[in-house]
Amino acid sequence: MPKNGGDMIEREVLIIGAGPVGLFTVFEAGMLGMKSVVVDSLEEIGGQCTALYPEKPIYDIPAFKEVTGKDLIENLSKQNEVFNPEYILNQFLTNISKEEDYFISTTSKGQVIKSKIIVIAAGAGSFVPNRPPLDNIESYEGKSIFYMVKHRGDFKGKKIAIAGGGDSAVDWAISLAELADKIYLIHRRNKFRAHDASMDKVSQLVEEGKVEMVTPYQLKALKGPNGCLEEVVVADLDGNEKHLEADILLPFFGLATDLGPVKSWGLDFENFHLKVDQSNSQTNIDGIYAVGDVASYPGKVKLILIGFSEAAIALHHAYPRVFDGKALHFEYSTTKGTKN
Repeated sequence: MPKNGGDMIEREVLIIGAGPVGLFTVFEAGMLGMKSVVVDSLEEIGGQCTALYPEKPIYDIPAFKEVTGKDLIENLSKQNEVFNPEYILNQFLTNISKEEDYFISTTSKGQVIKSKIIVIAAGAGSFVPNRPPLDNIESYEGKSIFYMVKHRGDFKGKKIAIAGGGDSAVDWAISLAELADKIYLIHRRNKFRAHDASMDKVSQLVEEGKVEMVTPYQLKALKGPNGCLEEVVVADLDGNEKHLEADILLPFFGLATDLGPVKSWGLDFENFHLKVDQSNSQTNIDGIYAVGDVASYPGKVKLILIGFSEAAIALHHAYPRVFDGKALHFEYSTTKGTKN
């Protein structure tokens, strides 16, 4: 369950980042008998797969002809259930310190974590939604304005304005069209950046009257009392306005990324990435590893499956440190299973 402050959490492994590589790190740790706690700045696990392209197919995951970002995260999460990981969401680490053989880490909401090792699987850094510059937007956030969709069922029967021109906006317009009373798809240009197949689906939904295209318009104002949205006002470049009757606004303008306090921990950086030893995924600080897109070494290829491999390498290297010098006697999963 997510934590907010409270007693110190003690786990062998602290993982920073709940994207696909961070989630697979949980699995690799569990296979080696290590318990994990995962910290992520977003409100839901999944990183970019959940926040930016939940319905977009991914084609280079082994054993899948194709898999959506959402389904990939769901499968990784189910795979981890046997190891009962702890998730600390909507928080980020503010500082770490070393006490003997342990790291003591503190989150932005005061949760203290004690761990033997730290694995940074933060991708490009912590993610913060890009907020549209609208007056009084804060009063609507969490009530009528959402930057992520946690449960599709929450939007059943709603009039929804979706703003954005990329895959995330288009994917959610398609996904929610079967539930919502009305979908407006707002973009400042007539041309979208989404996948062609997705745009074909949108065109079909427009013909069926389930989606209304609002282009070329951009958000101008919000109307409604006490954080309860009633209208979204949009305007084109000539100042012409439209008033859209809407209960919900979903702005998808991407995510701002920042490694934040990680940059002050004494780690070696190279072009905003963490330099690691390719042979073990360890940074210049013993016990701190980096895997996935945040890690850098000569010949690095940024693919999810490469991050999976780096996670396995990191945890195997960390085993003697975690278990006080105990040698790792490697067994294949076909022999060992998932019980420890």
